[in-house]
Amino acid sequence: MTAPPPARSRVLALVLTGLVLALSACSAPPGSAAGTNDACLGADRALTELETLDQPKDWQGESSACLVTDSVAPVVERAESSLPVTVTDNQDTEVTVTDTSRILALDLNGSLAATVFGLGLGDRVVGRDTSTGFAEAADLPLVTQNGHELSGEGILGLEPTVILTDSSIGPWDVILQLRESGIPVVVLTPERSLENTADIITAVAEALGVPEAGRLLAERVQSDLDRIAADIEKIAPADLADRPRILFLYVRGNAGIYYIFGEGSGTDSLIEMLGGIDVATEIGWAGMRPMTAEALVDADPDLILMMTKGLESVGGVDGLLERIPAVAETRAGENRRIVDMSDYEVLSFGPRSAAVVDALARAIYAPESSGWK
Repeated sequence: MTAPPPARSRVLALVLTGLVLALSACSAPPGSAAGTNDACLGADRALTELETLDQPKDWQGESSACLVTDSVAPVVERAESSLPVTVTDNQDTEVTVTDTSRILALDLNGSLAATVFGLGLGDRVVGRDTSTGFAEAADLPLVTQNGHELSGEGILGLEPTVILTDSSIGPWDVILQLRESGIPVVVLTPERSLENTADIITAVAEALGVPEAGRLLAERVQSDLDRIAADIEKIAPADLADRPRILFLYVRGNAGIYYIFGEGSGTDSLIEMLGGIDVATEIGWAGMRPMTAEALVDADPDLILMMTKGLESVGGVDGLLERIPAVAETRAGENRRIVDMSDYEVLSFGPRSAAVVDALARAIYAPESSGWK
């Protein structure tokens, strides 16, 4: 019998699963039916062509980030798996994959399914998790319930020939049930950041027998990130002291959940790529931990990043300032400098990473030229 996930992964899984139970009630993101968000402002112009702020720290008012398209473009039209393939997964379990005709890719961020589609194997995916909301997967049957709880019956009913997952969702007994039924289950790392996106792409590609498509996709993502990083460097203030001090706040008001995401959560790499200062890391805030008023005041961010559904759950910016008085005491609160982005997108590290960074950069540095019409 396969051992349970390592202690660090178990803790991460428990924290993350508890944070996102409310996502089960979320509808698909805007534009998911057509795949193109025609209402996304500034979509026809490059980031460097927009009217950007000289002093982004001082801007007053909220803004939203939106993707020009919520589709995942495959790196090859249709990849062909070279099988069988044997891999050693994140738990040091040796898994042999002999058939990729019916794939399930399930995790907390929706990044594994996006990666499978990006590799050119999207037509073989037979179901989805709650976080997988991009256009091509929108009509696939859900195999998670009550947030990110795996349904063994629902998964087995789809007759998958291979399952890719990680320890960010569970329960673990369902993973064991699936393995004992004879389905190859490849467990990948639950950690997500811009730094390990290429590693995850490579691991998924190797498990599905398409290493060359994995190499091409990883190179495409890195090239796009490098280009966006260069664009941000052109528009961000040259003096580091003038760059926005940013904090990622996770909120589910209806469940009373208020978390600050800090060092090692993935948001630190995102904020750094955006040319900002991650103030949670600056005050020594590691991982994902319940928010305290003291920490918020000590961090004193110029800008707060949030998920759209989270902001809605507290009644928008007005509700946020009312429910969490400590936010109102920060520069971000005083200036109503809240930037939100779809729950399905903002932490969906994978093939869309560069597009997410670009959209957030527009909302931060060109708030009047980006967002929704």
